[in-house]
Amino acid sequence: MLSDCSEDVEGGSFVLSGFEMPARRIAPLHVPAIFPSDGPCVVIAYGEAPGPRGAGVSGIPFWGDGAGIPLYRALVEAGLVEVPSSAWTDWDGARFVSEGMVPRFSGAALSNAFPMCPTDDGMKFRTPRPAEFKAASNVARVREEILRAREMGCVRVITMGRVAAGLVGPLASEVGMVLEAFPHPSSQGLLMSAPGKGKGLRLADLRREWEHRLLAVLRECAG
Repeated sequence: MLSDCSEDVEGGSFVLSGFEMPARRIAPLHVPAIFPSDGPCVVIAYGEAPGPRGAGVSGIPFWGDGAGIPLYRALVEAGLVEVPSSAWTDWDGARFVSEGMVPRFSGAALSNAFPMCPTDDGMKFRTPRPAEFKAASNVARVREEILRAREMGCVRVITMGRVAAGLVGPLASEVGMVLEAFPHPSSQGLLMSAPGKGKGLRLADLRREWEHRLLAVLRECAG
């Protein structure tokens, strides 16, 4: 399982490079789902767990996580989220908090299959355990979020990563929502999901294709 802090993500005028665990401690922060403050919700997207330098610090799903760069870029282009232009120059959750920088949601909701950045020692990220994903309280949380999105008019759920799809997919089908399962946008996630595990393929092309596919789905949702 991958956190939502993907490595060596590049694009446009911003770069996130050298995936390393941060020196700062990982706070036991519960990252709630974020919904539009008003109006309908046309799509809800799930990652797997907050990353240590992004959502685990900012408290907003994908906000500062490496995986958030292509996700937020597609959401902005689809007209579902507004992101301050200065955010792209240094994509980091701690910076966003210190500068009071937040995205504005106008049609999309975001969450994670597990709501905290998992760690045993407060310094190193670890994969959430199956028991944590399947805990009754976690399943109830995800079910409640999906029901809320459905009540706001949402009929489509996007998942990023195999674990997220496995947890969210069945809950979405319970209320008649359509699942769009994407690979995780990290290097490992994209390569493992590509034909021949990406042998002979350029990672930049896989990232571009992932983002274009996501944008197409988001535009359909936005109408």
